[in-house]
Amino acid sequence: MSDFELRDGIHVADGAHREDDFPEAGFSTLLRMQRDHFWYRGRHRVVLDAARRALPDGLAGRRAVDLGGGCGGWLEYLHAREPGLAELALADSSLRALELAGPVIGGFAERYRVDLLDLPWRDAWDVAFLLDVIEHLDDDAAALRQAHRALAPGGVLLVTTPALQRFWSYNDDFAHHKRRYCRADYRQLAARTGFRLLRADYFMFALSPALLVSRALRRPRRGASPAEVEAAVEREHQVPPRPLNAALAGVLAAEARLLRRVPLPWGTSILAALQKS
Repeated sequence: MSDFELRDGIHVADGAHREDDFPEAGFSTLLRMQRDHFWYRGRHRVVLDAARRALPDGLAGRRAVDLGGGCGGWLEYLHAREPGLAELALADSSLRALELAGPVIGGFAERYRVDLLDLPWRDAWDVAFLLDVIEHLDDDAAALRQAHRALAPGGVLLVTTPALQRFWSYNDDFAHHKRRYCRADYRQLAARTGFRLLRADYFMFALSPALLVSRALRRPRRGASPAEVEAAVEREHQVPPRPLNAALAGVLAAEARLLRRVPLPWGTSILAALQKS
């Protein structure tokens, strides 16, 4: 594509990484978690199910891009379960994340350094993903408008974000989140950005009580130093011991199966499927 310069296997477009929104120091933690951590395994199942429901003719032959996809964990999962996709691409503003993603996505996906608020594509992709990205941005609607422009007519955008302000915690502050979302937020975003909202589903329902208890117990003391807060967040983002991690992943797998049949009343995350008309 003429808008890109190839550097060490990465297609680089104009634009800069916004360190205030996405601190690059967190990508090494993401790399450790994205394949094995129960939370990511649970999210991957929900997103894949939603993509298959949104595209009933199947994903085979489609062109898909993961916008703000970090170190490539979602594309690794998607490729293993939908090998018939015509094209896969990882797009992120961070060269560091894309470099770390190289061994993860191997030769099955191209890597693009882009500005999520100024994407270089128009009518290019059949499926796009924005997974836990827009909560970091001051202007979330701008990111959705860019995704809308990048999608082909009829294309589908899958978005996940943290859900419900009642679940706000020190982790949101440390992760530079601007907001958490409810279903009504996605109805409004769809109306403002030219999308048709296909569905908005809460997930991470079954583990929400455990999350609240865990964060209450691990909350840094009042007046804690930045280093103490960082240590608390780091503890929270370790992959649990194997038996516990497997058990929690099993709970989320059961929840994903349930979500195929009935909507869940709440959850600590929400997924929206939106379509470009």
